Amino acid sequence: MSLSQLYAPIADDMKALDGVIRDRLYSDVVLIRQVAEYIIGSGGKRMRPAMVLFAAGAAGYQGKRHLELAAVIEFIHTATLLHDDVVDESDLRRGNKTANAMFGNAASVLVGDFLYTRAFQMMVGVESMRVMQVLADATNIIAEGEVLQLLNCHNADVEVDDYLQVIRFKTAKLFEAATRLGGILAGASPEVEEGLAAFGMHIGTAFQLVDDVLDYSGEEADTGKHIGDDLAEGKPTLPLIHVMKHGSPEHAACVRHAIEGGGRDDFAAVLQAIRASGAIEATRKAAEDEAERALNALNVLPSSVFKSSLVELSKFAVARKY
Repeated sequence: MSLSQLYAPIADDMKALDGVIRDRLYSDVVLIRQVAEYIIGSGGKRMRPAMVLFAAGAAGYQGKRHLELAAVIEFIHTATLLHDDVVDESDLRRGNKTANAMFGNAASVLVGDFLYTRAFQMMVGVESMRVMQVLADATNIIAEGEVLQLLNCHNADVEVDDYLQVIRFKTAKLFEAATRLGGILAGASPEVEEGLAAFGMHIGTAFQLVDDVLDYSGEEADTGKHIGDDLAEGKPTLPLIHVMKHGSPEHAACVRHAIEGGGRDDFAAVLQAIRASGAIEATRKAAEDEAERALNALNVLPSSVFKSSLVELSKFAVARKY
């Protein structure tokens, strides 16, 4: 199922969301508009804001504030991308030059800051202390995850649990916040709210694990990013950790050397080690297990077109090739 088909039940809301995003992006500062419009307009799956809309619908919300919070989630996500690409020295995202490659590091960092602060202005407008608490906690934990990832770079001794903590902080936390917000807006019971939050957390984890797979098995034309970026940055992702735990001594040593040294010189040898050890299959299985946990978390919800869409979204998160 394509994303356009998946988003069909919220097509009108997604169109309205685009209007909210464009409106809230406005600044009198021309450079802010240029950089923000560039990255917002460069594509992307919009999965995180869509999850706010689906979760709100699944919890029975009737109103318009879910559009504002979906835009908040998208702005926070975009701010992290702007900062990430500077930290990672990336020059390609979504098949286009990164904002830092186009406008420079300083502009990217500062516009990322603008998007964070605009997001907080918008969340205040919802007039819910619970909403502000969830988003404040999420942004803080995401920042911790970014720092943890930085500390893990070039560290070949990272354990699986340590790595999973990083992706739950850095990636899954915003998915979790997105689905939790839908429940909060609807005034859902604690059981339903926690079920939605658990769904988001597990889907976010699965999403990142599939990203790890695609960095060694995807096509650049599909992913819109350079293949092997994680290795070049010395990031010990799950496929590499699997090789070091379960691969031959020669393959484990090859991967250890590549993580500690960074760069792309060893990419071909590392790719061979990953394929020989079954690391791609093991990582994809871990993603599928997370998606299964996500589906189980939805058992607290009544049947609806929105719940069915969340089920399909979980399948897409694991099966996607971009």
